[in-house]
Amino acid sequence: VQLQAYGGGLVQAGGSLRLSCAASGFTFCNSYMAWFCQASGKEQEFVAVINQGGGSATYTDSVKGRFTISRDNRKNTVYLQMNSLRPEDTAIYYCAAGPSVIQSNAANAIAYAYWGQGTQVTVSS
Repeated sequence: VQLQAYGGGLVQAGGSLRLSCAASGFTFCNSYMAWFCQASGKEQEFVAVINQGGGSATYTDSVKGRFTISRDNRKNTVYLQMNSLRPEDTAIYYCAAGPSVIQSNAANAIAYAYWGQGTQVTVSS
């Protein structure tokens, strides 16, 4: 199993980034896919999750209206479009795959079996 996250970088406040996560080694179309983040010195936090077919997504309150999670099951890739970025969005962003995830535990990191290596997002003020 491999999850390769990329697309992070340094951006000014108000800018945008698009994270991608390419998956292999498991049945992508059967898995919930999520993004979590961890800022320096802080606990890991849930950001967004999308169901298997892409028809349902859930976001943490702080990113609603700014971030959009999407997936392409033909390309085994999940995306996180990040707009109106703020300095407090600075963190390492991880993608996660959950073949056994259900809606009720979709924001819980412990439910995810596979994790990518993370990509750094830094937002300057």
